[in-house]
Amino acid sequence: MRTPLPIATFLFCLCALPLGAQTDTLRLIFAGDIMGHAPQIKSAETGPGQYDYRPCFRYVKPILEQADLAIGNLELTLPGKGPYSGYPMFRSPDALAVALHDAGFDILVTANNHSNDSRGPGVVSTIETVRELGFQQTGTFKSRRDRELFYPLMVYRNGFKLALLNYTYDTNGVPTEAPTVVNLIDTMQIAADLAEARSRKPHFIIVVMHWGLEYQLHENAEQRKLANFLIRNGADMIIGAHPHVVQPIREETVTLPDGSKKSAVVVYSLGNFISNQQKPGTDGGILFQVDLLHRKGVPYAEVGAYGYIPVWRYIHRDAKGKSTFFAVPTDRPPTDLTMPATATNAMRTYAEGLRKRL
Repeated sequence: MRTPLPIATFLFCLCALPLGAQTDTLRLIFAGDIMGHAPQIKSAETGPGQYDYRPCFRYVKPILEQADLAIGNLELTLPGKGPYSGYPMFRSPDALAVALHDAGFDILVTANNHSNDSRGPGVVSTIETVRELGFQQTGTFKSRRDRELFYPLMVYRNGFKLALLNYTYDTNGVPTEAPTVVNLIDTMQIAADLAEARSRKPHFIIVVMHWGLEYQLHENAEQRKLANFLIRNGADMIIGAHPHVVQPIREETVTLPDGSKKSAVVVYSLGNFISNQQKPGTDGGILFQVDLLHRKGVPYAEVGAYGYIPVWRYIHRDAKGKSTFFAVPTDRPPTDLTMPATATNAMRTYAEGLRKRL
């Protein structure tokens, strides 16, 4: 067994397995929306055409590195060359992906409403860039054949076999250019994909959904309906993104066709991992940490302890006016940066408000 959660604000355990020497543990961490607004691009610039995002993640890196698998939602494109831009068409330097890999991320999901911001060539460039860096990636594909070969994404780690699926509600009206593919929320296609996932007999099936309404602190009826649909069709855990604020974490239970009950943890929205958004609640998010448990000889894994770690976006400005964006775990604030009182108070207010809501 791994050590207890390092900074978790709460812990639950749905574990029904008798723990012992024959039970393996796989620790997962999910991070929310990784954004690339224009001020972030500017702050990462170190010289003409040169960028370094590694400082942004220095304070969350120790947490991510404790996970067996760290998964992030890459809500931007990597076109491979400038001009780079923020909202509404997110085009970031490849250096951002380099920094995410250095920080400890293992998997990036790329199906979101900004998947097509650099059109078809950008979809391909984003996929090739992250795969060449060593990430596993899913949600968008270079071609239909690419999807057939690599979807659902099968992940093997520490004796666990996982299936990971990823879908988005839309691409902001920007059409997907052939031959690229962006997974859209289509219940007939999702049901077929989950059937394929089940046929591969993974220990656990995870679906990452880009859904819901922006800036809403609670999930809506459509999200709940989709969550129940996913669970009925085989999903063991559902992770949500897109609202840019944190939404509830719930255990949803459905009735299967044979009359039995199935429950699954649903994180309706992780909020922002890093961004320059300024609306209330968008200045942070959570890292969702969960331990999966697998007893040898059992064909499935179950959910053990899980919890969340609040992460707040701090924009530091040095004496020369140079800014740096940091993802800061609120329970482990930087000791090597002097944060002004206004920032410290804002971080505290964010964390306290989040705990009250969750």
